[in-house]
Amino acid sequence: MNTHLGSIVIDNEVIAQYAGSVAMECFGIVGMAGVNVKDGLVRLLKMDSITRGISVTVKNNKLTLDFHVIVAYGVSIIAVSDNLVSNVKYKVEEFTGMEIEKINIFVEGVRVID
Repeated sequence: MNTHLGSIVIDNEVIAQYAGSVAMECFGIVGMAGVNVKDGLVRLLKMDSITRGISVTVKNNKLTLDFHVIVAYGVSIIAVSDNLVSNVKYKVEEFTGMEIEKINIFVEGVRVID
């Protein structure tokens, strides 16, 4: 972003970290998924490596976010996805001042929560 005082550059990793923390607050999200393309394995990522389950792309000062998530067993995936999209869109746009063009959600697994 360019302002009258100069340029502001936000690293994609910062956006991914913030988006991941917002996503973890959403009901029904167990965590982010790390996908090993070579083996086809999916694993639950710990909070310190949450950004590996999120991809951030910036094009024409608009964001595209890809979430690879694991959802809780027994919840409506549509309801969880709608909640995730609305929360992330609002909070990340407020945080960055950039418009979100698209949010893609890839449900990589289901996990039973105790």
